[in-house]
Amino acid sequence: MLSALTGFMEDSSQKRTLEVKASGPALDLLASVGHHELQKCLFTDSLVAVSASGRELGEFCISVQKAGYNEEPCYLVHANSHGLIDGIPCGTSVMAYVSRTLETLEQKHHEYVMLKDHSLDRKSHIVRSEGQLVVNKVITEGEKVREDTSMFPLSSVQGFVSEAANLLIMRILALRKVLPENMVFLSFDSEMNMSSSTYRSLGSMQQMVGAEEADVFGIERTVETAGILRATWHCYFLCDGHLTNRAQVGSPVTMKLQKLPDLIGEELRDKEPILEKKPLIWEDDMQLYSTFLDQKEQLKADHVSYLKQHPELRALMLDFMQFLLLRKPSDVFSFASDYFAAFSSKHSTRETFTASQTATSENSAN
Repeated sequence: MLSALTGFMEDSSQKRTLEVKASGPALDLLASVGHHELQKCLFTDSLVAVSASGRELGEFCISVQKAGYNEEPCYLVHANSHGLIDGIPCGTSVMAYVSRTLETLEQKHHEYVMLKDHSLDRKSHIVRSEGQLVVNKVITEGEKVREDTSMFPLSSVQGFVSEAANLLIMRILALRKVLPENMVFLSFDSEMNMSSSTYRSLGSMQQMVGAEEADVFGIERTVETAGILRATWHCYFLCDGHLTNRAQVGSPVTMKLQKLPDLIGEELRDKEPILEKKPLIWEDDMQLYSTFLDQKEQLKADHVSYLKQHPELRALMLDFMQFLLLRKPSDVFSFASDYFAAFSSKHSTRETFTASQTATSENSAN
């Protein structure tokens, strides 16, 4: 099916990408990033969404950890933002596998705004397949569902940076504290059209983090569509790459770090945590109890090993629980069935989102 669609979609996709190309400095940066540098980016950021008046509106979290994708070592990047703006629930989540060369292997992006009589839900899925960058987009507006699929030959998207890869690049640039001039990548805008993404240094400054003052380094990122529409973000980082402040220019909401974290030193970055075993007190039949404990520990180790190999499970369940608590459906089983069916290639996306929307509307009416 993919091969049959390729010829149909290729011409329009190439026309979109001909207008924008990644710059030389951007391609050089991607080629210069090494494994040791990426290892320094493996940590979690937790910020609070704050209004212009200082009121807390929600949370913003970013995590990067080691993972595997089709037996290829890579990084799992998970970011989510959920909260209330003017009493309206809204949020965004991004989960992606990014290779050691900062290529996006697969990404799922979900945005929603839950208005009382007119909700908006956007989901996009990016995946590399058969020499193509395949982009699927589903927009649910009220009861209307619109789907679109685009394909871009990988040769035409050199220097492409997804939202997840952007989070890694930001941390790397913050650690280097040097941004080359004319650093322009390919990226998708909010409508999933191929666009340019430009990075610029905002220099060093001092910034209040909670009650403390800290030295930070600023980076500006601008996503531009055909030179007409722009979206610009200003981000500030500590010397170890931790994000302290993130704001979109023109938005009344700012993501802020509330408390300075412990700086991550070189020794702590590479040092594996040591788990100490607590001594057990034997009170009953020691031989029988020992056998039971051996089997229990073996099963536990097997479960832990599986969870480490699939860190996306925690991210997936976190997104589901947040979405569930915001929607508060009366039928949890049907809601869960609809939510997870969207991840199945054998299930109709249209049916899933229509059913979910209908269930939510009925619940709101009641």
